[in-house]
Amino acid sequence: MSYAEKIGQAISAHAHWKLRLKTAIDTGKSEWTVDRVSPDNLCEFGQWLYSLPANVRQTRHWVEVQALHATFHKEAARILGLALHGDRKEASQLMAYDSPFARLSAGLTWALMEWRKTFAAASQENV
Repeated sequence: MSYAEKIGQAISAHAHWKLRLKTAIDTGKSEWTVDRVSPDNLCEFGQWLYSLPANVRQTRHWVEVQALHATFHKEAARILGLALHGDRKEASQLMAYDSPFARLSAGLTWALMEWRKTFAAASQENV
């Protein structure tokens, strides 16, 4: 699978996480634990991200995506913890439309899309 395709999968996976968090807020339950969500290297994308060659990990895009991805995981774990402890109001506020989490999520998606463009452009050059 190409880098661009892998990044595309990550964009979808992180959008799905917002739905999982909303479900946890609504139900107070999740198949996921805070300890499993908090680290950024346990998800499929995180494992792939950290497995990339050193020259890729030194790029501006990798550094930006890694930082945003790690913060996304910490904030998602925080929201999940609140949801699982029944604090629906605070968890919902943290996910509100213009919340820091919403901006973080949008920023991560944008950074992933920009990074994906560089790989797509590079593959076109090699055709």
